[in-house]
Amino acid sequence: MLKFFFKKQQQVESLIYEYLGTLKLAKDNFHDAIYACLASPGVCDTFDFLREQTHKFESKADDIREEIKTLMYGKALIPESRGDILGLLEEMDRIPRLLELILRMIETQKLVIPDFIVEDCEDLIEISLESCDFLFKEVEALFKERKEIRALVSKIDNNESRCDHIERRMITKIFDSDIDPFQKLQLKEMVIIMGEISDQADRVSKRVHIISLKRRV
Repeated sequence: MLKFFFKKQQQVESLIYEYLGTLKLAKDNFHDAIYACLASPGVCDTFDFLREQTHKFESKADDIREEIKTLMYGKALIPESRGDILGLLEEMDRIPRLLELILRMIETQKLVIPDFIVEDCEDLIEISLESCDFLFKEVEALFKERKEIRALVSKIDNNESRCDHIERRMITKIFDSDIDPFQKLQLKEMVIIMGEISDQADRVSKRVHIISLKRRV
C-alpha cells in the first residue's frame, strides 16, 4: 500500500513540473506577442500566431491541472495536502488567463500602445514576468523541499511594489496626454490588467509560503 501511494505521489509531482513548464511556455509566447506589437504598432504580423500559442499553452495547463485533480482525488495525497495543492494550482491558473486576456484586448480593441508609455510598458511586463519566473521556482522549491522559498517571496513582493509604482505612473501619463478620451479608458484598463499579473504572482507566492510553513508544524 505504501508503495502505491509513493508512486501516486511521484505522478502528481511529475505532472506539477509539467504544469509549470507549460505555464512558462504561455508566459514566453505572451512576452513575444507584446514585444511584436511594441516593435510594430498597428502591424504585429506575428501577433496572431503568438496569441494562439499563448492560448494553446493556457489550455494545455488547464488539462494538466484537471489530470492532477483527478489523480489527487484518487488518494494520491492525504486530504490536508490535497486541498492546499489544488487551491494553489487554481490560483496559479489565473496568471495565464490574465496573459490571454491582455492579448485578446489588444486584438479585439485594436489597441496601439503610445510611444510615451512604451518604455514603462516594457518595464511593467519584464518585472511582472520575472515575478512569474520567481513563482515557478518557488513552487518547484516547495515540492523539492529546498530552502529558498522565503527569499523568493521577498523578491516577488518587491517586484509587486515596483509594478504598482509603474502602473500608477503609466495611468498618470495616459490621462495627462491629449489622446482620445475613449482611448485613455482602453489603455487604463489594459494597464490595470497588466499590473494584476504581479499582484496575482504575489498572492500565490504568499500562499506557497504558508503551505511550506504548515509542513514544518
